[in-house]
Amino acid sequence: AEIGLEHNLGLTCDPVGGLVQIPCIERNAIAAVKAINAAQMALRGDGEHHISLDHAIRTMRDTGADMHDKYKETSRGGLAVNLIEC
Repeated sequence: AEIGLEHNLGLTCDPVGGLVQIPCIERNAIAAVKAINAAQMALRGDGEHHISLDHAIRTMRDTGADMHDKYKETSRGGLAVNLIEC
């Protein structure tokens, strides 16, 4: 679980057009593939981890607390404000 979690730290939630299609649903599809790969890596490993799951969870909490509110599902930052209208 730690392997999968550590590679998703600091991601913004910046729904384009107020919808969750971009980037949220796409990101979840990619995360599903990453989760399978993380599980395969863990199963092939020796059981030793440099970072514990507890530390990864704590870091995710801290990262979220440090992140500016405009990147937290408000559509006021990130990709949401960089959409070029055609």
